[in-house]
Formats: sequence, C-alpha cells, structure tokens
Amino acid sequence: MTTQASQPEPLTIQEQGSFAVGGTVITNPGSFDPRHPTNPAGQSLHGDHARVSYQLAVNPRPLPLLLWHGWWEDGSCWDTTPDGREGFTSIFLRRRFPVYVLDQPRRGSAGKTTVAAPIATTPNEQWFFNQFRLGLWPDLYPGVQFSHDPRALEQFFRTMVPDTGPIDTDVLVDGVCAALDRIGPAILVTHSHAGGFGWLTQMKNPNVRAVVSLEPGSGFVFPEGEVPPAMPSSNGTLEGEAVPLERFQVLTRVPIIVYYGDNIPAEPTDIAGRDNWRVRLKMARLWVEAIHRHGGDAELVSLPEIGITGNTHFAFSDLNNVQIADQISAFLAKKGLD
Repeated sequence: MTTQASQPEPLTIQEQGSFAVGGTVITNPGSFDPRHPTNPAGQSLHGDHARVSYQLAVNPRPLPLLLWHGWWEDGSCWDTTPDGREGFTSIFLRRRFPVYVLDQPRRGSAGKTTVAAPIATTPNEQWFFNQFRLGLWPDLYPGVQFSHDPRALEQFFRTMVPDTGPIDTDVLVDGVCAALDRIGPAILVTHSHAGGFGWLTQMKNPNVRAVVSLEPGSGFVFPEGEVPPAMPSSNGTLEGEAVPLERFQVLTRVPIIVYYGDNIPAEPTDIAGRDNWRVRLKMARLWVEAIHRHGGDAELVSLPEIGITGNTHFAFSDLNNVQIADQISAFLAKKGLD
C-alpha cells in the first residue's frame, strides 16, 4: 500500500471519545418477564440515533469540524484513504481543529433502527466505480487521483456500507441537529448525499456557522417560484426542491463553499456515471446563484478550473487530499472561521 511521503510527526490529542445522540425509543406493551426473556412484551428498543466519534486537539481552534459522510459510506471514510494515507480526520486534527465524525442514523455504528429494511446483496461495485468517477471499469481515468495499487481498490470496495433502515430525511436531520446541539457552534462538512440534508440541517440549527460541501448530489433547495426546470440525464432526472423564501434565506446567513472534481462532462453523454454529475454540477451552479441573488455568501469551486485535476467523487481521500484540505483551510481562514 502507499505510505506517507515522509514519516508524520506524532499526533497529540487532548481528548477522544464517542457518543450517541437523538433517536427514539419504542416499547412493547406488557411487562418484561425474566423467566421468558425472549418474549417481546415490555421490552424496549433504542434506535434511529446518530453516533459521533471525536478527537480534540491540544490548543484547539475555536470552531470544530463535523464531518458527514455520503451514500454507501459511514464515518470511517474520513479516517484514512483506500491506499493507507491519513484522512481528513487526522489532517485537520494536525491543524488544531477539533474533529467530530458522524455516522448518520441507520448507517454504520448507528445502525440500530426502529424501521426494518432489506439489505441488498446484489453485486454493484462496477457501477460504484463508474458512478463515482474513478474511471470506466476496469480502467481508471488517465491522471486520476486514485492509487493504481490493486489493494487500494480492494479497500475502496470494502468501505461500502449499507443502510439498515430506510433513508428518512427527518430522522437524519434530527440526528445531526442533536449532534450540533451537543457540540455547539461548528463547521459542517458534507459529502455527496449528505449535501442536501446539510442544507436542511443548516436551516434548522443555528449552530452551523459554515458549510463545506464536497460534491453534493441532490437536495438542492430553492425559494418557491424559483426552482429551475428539471434536468434530464442518462442517469435519470434531477429536480430542485422548493422551500418557503423565509427558510431559504437562512442559507444566506453563513458562508458556504461547494467543491466538484474532474471528469464531469459539459455536454450530455450516455455514460450515466458521468452524465449524473453533469446535471448536478449545473444545478449546483444555479443554487449558488440563487443564494447570491438573495444576499448570501456561497461559492462553487470546480477543482479542474483552478488547476487541481484528476479528482474523483471522493476528493477528501484522493491522492491529493492534503491539497484539498489546504483549499478548505484557506476558505475558513478567509472567512475568519479558523
């Protein structure tokens, strides 16, 4: 496996731990009988909570990062990279940010659910490879920021994590809001499908002081009457979502930055894994324009347009993830959030 270019300095932390927040409790009627312990009468089930692990730096910066994974991922995606280098958890901890890593409800270590859902076992890894722009199976894109070591791809596929229950917007947003209520003011960092849920969380919880969104894939909210036309692609049709103007204006009160990587076409293509991101990038640009139109502070960065090339959907774990972290650090410094 790939190793760090040089041996990193020892990492010193003040405190680490984890906790569960939010969720519900359901209880069956009746009385629990210890002589018949498998009888469900009177028994409870705690579920639908989020789980947060954290590491606090020595002499920490004032605002922590709360890292929220994307679809088919859990919080472990931030810890390391498929080729074995440090992930955002350690990179930002070295920069003295307190780092909180989320497992959203019904995923990963927060998998205890109150609503059952079948876990699919249909093989789908080649779709995953194409959909998230590592390349066109079995070939990586030329110049892609993903290791060519076969062991890295093995690790990448083994990071995929299914949902244990249905994805429920209210359950997810309530869980992350509960995390923010416990953590306090924080910078919310989202990836992929967490992007849309992140906007909803920001609109609901004043502890969100900025949002860094890595390739949001859906859930673009617009004021009522300002939703753009639906955008068809060979991967399906992407639609914006309408919210009352008063709610949308909450998004204009904190800085937001959105990043997209490489190999996103400008014109329609029948390669669904690429066309999917063509319309998402286009919708994201309109969303940023809507925030500007209402007096907000949002920015969209296309990494190849600023000379950073080869990034997949997973820029936070690509070979140049330190360079991506530098971009985020510069944004936070510019906004006085570091």
